[in-house]
Amino acid sequence: MSQAYLLIRFGELSTKGANRNKFVSCLGRNIRHALKEFSVEVTSDRDHIYVSYQDDEFDAVVHRLQEVSGIQRISLVHILPKDIEVLKEKALELLLQEEGKTFKIETKRTDKAYPLKSYEVCAALAGYILSHDAPFTVDVHSPDVALRCEIREKNAYLSCHDYPALGGYPLGMNGKALLLLSGGIDSPVAAYRLLRRGIKLECIHFAAPPYTSEAVIDKLEDILAKLSPYQEGICLNVVPFTKLQEAIYAHVPEPYCITIMRRMMLRIAVLVAKKRHALCLATGEAIGQVASQTLDSIQCINEVTNFPILRPLAAEDKLTIIKESQKIGTYEISIRPYEDCCTIFKPKKPKTKPKAEECAFYEAKWDYLPMVEECAENVVHTLYKNGEKINIEEEQNDE
Repeated sequence: MSQAYLLIRFGELSTKGANRNKFVSCLGRNIRHALKEFSVEVTSDRDHIYVSYQDDEFDAVVHRLQEVSGIQRISLVHILPKDIEVLKEKALELLLQEEGKTFKIETKRTDKAYPLKSYEVCAALAGYILSHDAPFTVDVHSPDVALRCEIREKNAYLSCHDYPALGGYPLGMNGKALLLLSGGIDSPVAAYRLLRRGIKLECIHFAAPPYTSEAVIDKLEDILAKLSPYQEGICLNVVPFTKLQEAIYAHVPEPYCITIMRRMMLRIAVLVAKKRHALCLATGEAIGQVASQTLDSIQCINEVTNFPILRPLAAEDKLTIIKESQKIGTYEISIRPYEDCCTIFKPKKPKTKPKAEECAFYEAKWDYLPMVEECAENVVHTLYKNGEKINIEEEQNDE
């Protein structure tokens, strides 16, 4: 009698060599955590992770697994003895449960000592199915049903169903980043891509009340709720930016205000990142999309720090970013008409090719460093976890 499991396939983890076991162990922990509300059992070996399930929870378990980074594909497999007669009978049984008119058999034989070659297994299974008047014909190019057989060291696997997943790396394997989260379309998509790469996130937002609305924070909370399936708890660090932003507009010509503002944001973000034990900053910038995202602007803004900055959307076009935001459910939230401090103070003619020496000249007009430090010291840290808001002390860390 066969046993049915969800077989977790790793994708990129197969390239990890000596470190593979660490990645698989991390992924196993993440899967167990993701499925803690379900009646499942999770076991693993070097090559796969296996998830048992209750029939009435099948769809929900698969959906939840599709949100776990590090999983390339999920297969519904039936584990059987390697006896070819057993495999024939089960192959026919599985195929008769499927809709369609055509099928093909695919065989992968990792047990090279098995007496039948891969093509011989395919022929044996297909011949048995056709000899029992199954309502199917063979189509090796575009079949309605692909029945996959894997001959492994201990058992054989039969499967008709695969489910795509996020791919990437297990969350937490690649450290933590502090993401500049604006509430617009781009930064949530950047967050999603970083999470797929196994990078844990905290977010930082620059608030400038009364110029910006409290509704922006509501937007951010809803965005973080959409990202919560990919990371259980995400800390939002809100920076009181009003005084510094007013000082910028009091001392800096309008065309340079956005550039100077972004330089100040990076200075503050680096201070917060170091306190929160993040290894890098991250942004939703796409090259050339706005004045502050030209290469000249990026170079000029970056001049204030050598701290690493990730830009996962750097080479993407806007339509691709919008499509991805719709996929993860953040688009309708991001387009709500509440603006952040970057858009509320947007100059009419921003500088697209700013010069670092001119920025330094304008910044020298007032003592900005105490204001930068004050912003970093007065950050409000809120952890969003399981639909709840948890205020946390500055020195605490959610890891």
